[in-house]
Amino acid sequence: MSPSSATPARCSIARTLELLGDKWTLLIVRDAFWGHSRFSEFTRSLGVASDVLTARLAMLVDEGILERRAYRQEGSRERLEYVLTEKGKQLHVVIGALGQFGRDHLPRPGSTSPEYTDETTGEAVSLAFVTDDGRRVPASTLHVQQGAPAPAADSQG
Repeated sequence: MSPSSATPARCSIARTLELLGDKWTLLIVRDAFWGHSRFSEFTRSLGVASDVLTARLAMLVDEGILERRAYRQEGSRERLEYVLTEKGKQLHVVIGALGQFGRDHLPRPGSTSPEYTDETTGEAVSLAFVTDDGRRVPASTLHVQQGAPAPAADSQG
């Protein structure tokens, strides 16, 4: 393995993209936030081929982002639905950031982009970088640097 191919896996962004970098995967997660949980709901909403949807749902379950739960409608056989786990719910910020970027930079008439509001006040909210004391940091003053490598895991178990 060349150094250039080994290096990206050390980056948390690269690892996350290996997991979520497919558009169908992110759209399934988005739809799960919108309350979709059944295979038929994802199919109808996304128009994705059933084999692709089956593979993405299985991967999201394997990675702990969705969990399968059994349900049964009266008179029908038991089926499975897919529900976000706590790990999956942490992707709300990712989905929100993609939605905010799209609204700001790729607007379309009649868009169904998600809108986020404070449940208590109804006030619109947006994503931001915020310091520990609550001060909002504008993008123009944000500094980003490569993090230090994490220490190697103890291989002696």
